[in-house]
Amino acid sequence: MPYLALLLWLSLLVAPGLSCTKEPAALTAAPTLPVAPAILAESNRLLSSTLIGEYTPTELAKRVPNLPIVSALTRYSIRVYRLTYTTPNTDGQPITASGAVLVPVAAEALPLLSYQHGTISPKDEARAPSYYRPGGEVWTAISVLASSGYLVAAPDYIGYGASKNLPHPYEHAASLASASLDMLRAAREFCQREKIQLNDKNFLLGYSEGGFATLALHKLMEEKHAPELTVTASAPGAGAYHKSAFADYILKSEQSLNFLSSYVWVLDTYNRVYHLNRPLTQYFQEPWATQLQANPFAKVPEMARQLFTEPFRAGILNKTDQPMTAAFRANDIYDWRPRAPLALFHGTADDYVPFFNSEDAYKAMRARGATQVELRPIKDGNHFSSVPQYTLEALAFFGEFQEVK
Repeated sequence: MPYLALLLWLSLLVAPGLSCTKEPAALTAAPTLPVAPAILAESNRLLSSTLIGEYTPTELAKRVPNLPIVSALTRYSIRVYRLTYTTPNTDGQPITASGAVLVPVAAEALPLLSYQHGTISPKDEARAPSYYRPGGEVWTAISVLASSGYLVAAPDYIGYGASKNLPHPYEHAASLASASLDMLRAAREFCQREKIQLNDKNFLLGYSEGGFATLALHKLMEEKHAPELTVTASAPGAGAYHKSAFADYILKSEQSLNFLSSYVWVLDTYNRVYHLNRPLTQYFQEPWATQLQANPFAKVPEMARQLFTEPFRAGILNKTDQPMTAAFRANDIYDWRPRAPLALFHGTADDYVPFFNSEDAYKAMRARGATQVELRPIKDGNHFSSVPQYTLEALAFFGEFQEVK
């Protein structure tokens, strides 16, 4: 298990969450009140499945050099497929999305694991799971995980793969959850068509944006009460679950924050999805507003007071900016009562996504009577150094409910 954790760590570092380098496209004018997120589809329809390739344990072990012990962990050959399926966009309209399914070539019924990937910068779109290329986390460590005996469903999310011409709704809980749930449904439909046996175990795993997507997916699965998709256990890591408090933290900060370009992306998503349609100058001071308007890759300062306009900061901190405050609240997924076992992993020294996001979720869930929720602090871990321990402990946590031979 420690070696498998190291493998996952090496691959997850490729996409470490909120450390993206690309800022969003320009915002538009005509401010309005936000609307509710799109109603999620009750069902999906598998559109196509394409075999990408079959890979032996020996081939998979070679993808991580200098770790010969990996050959002992790769038990099965795996077949990798690219699936396309329907899912609603943020406006509720059906679109074609995609993802990868990794199938161990095994005789026994398999547990299903939904893997939600971390942040992928738009310029690195080819790292999305369905491309299944070297450099992507699914191609390396997650393939080893599949070879150990999990059937893995890995959604691309909206904005990548088959839907790459659409903007990715970064950190938008509803669409991350629905795209992931519909991918799970498509994977099950695919298994029925191909006569691949699944057992009754369903696990959820993901870190950073993937952690946020994982918790949102867990919440949606339990709210939908789909008996064939009952959550066995989930292990989200380092997600921004308490968006309202996170926004306050950023806008009150007097320290240098080297991830503010990611927050620009979040604002772009909410500005668009909730139809606020505000101009950049309402959010950002000059010369940053003009530079971002001309070049979405433009660098931004690391001090919140330098980047954001004072009226915007005051509106959020004083709760007078009701439309944007409502958008943040719509993406607060920390306060509900999960029924399935849930372990929240987070580095206590995380300076990208602060630890309070998981701590607040744990306290709120326990207060609602959730008895199977655990908080797993990673002492002194930051957003990157925490990944090895997160991965090791998350897989050990799953092992309590599903033996991985």
